[in-house]
Amino acid sequence: MTFQDIFKSSFLERADSVSLLNMALALILSFGIGLFICLIYKKTFAGVMYSSGFGITLVAMSMTTTLVILAVTSNVVLSLGMVGALSIVRFRAAIKEPLDIAFLFWAIAAGIVLAAGLIPLAVFGSVAIGAVLLVFANRKAHFNPYILVASCRDTDSETRAMQFIREQVGRCVVKSKTVREDGIELNLEIRMKSSETQFVNLLAGMDGVSHAVLVSYNGDYMV
Repeated sequence: MTFQDIFKSSFLERADSVSLLNMALALILSFGIGLFICLIYKKTFAGVMYSSGFGITLVAMSMTTTLVILAVTSNVVLSLGMVGALSIVRFRAAIKEPLDIAFLFWAIAAGIVLAAGLIPLAVFGSVAIGAVLLVFANRKAHFNPYILVASCRDTDSETRAMQFIREQVGRCVVKSKTVREDGIELNLEIRMKSSETQFVNLLAGMDGVSHAVLVSYNGDYMV
């Protein structure tokens, strides 16, 4: 194959199948939407420790998906080969927060829709999804479940403590109860009526209650 044949190859003939303007516009928009997704992720994060690397991953995933879909839509044969190539990719990263999966799919979907040329759908759809996430994430904190740990001296003090707790909170469920020679320990899942936590002080000061601990709980971890 001569040097002239290389420049006449079909590979180079397809180099301009996607215009530079379309590529630049799609990548810039995917970068902007990726930053928006990253911002919503930061505002709605409720885990133990925020990871800035995951936010950058959302931006990169949106742009990478756009790049791949632009290549696929430019050539039918390439799209078939791309499916086979991507089918061997396996990810083993552990997703600790269920909501993180939604952000990953959001970034991928935004990149696909942008590369398909449906810019209004990508923009307005992302704004709508972000608004929904912000509304649900910014609900009042006292609606969230809490774990209340109370140590009582005997059965009588346990009865008084339980009666007092049920009067102070909106919902109370016994998660576990430990009975020892030196006392009784209760682990209760509660939903508070308001953000006021003064009742915990009153509970700890009751006769027969040695101490009371209130911790935030989301079903997976405690803070």
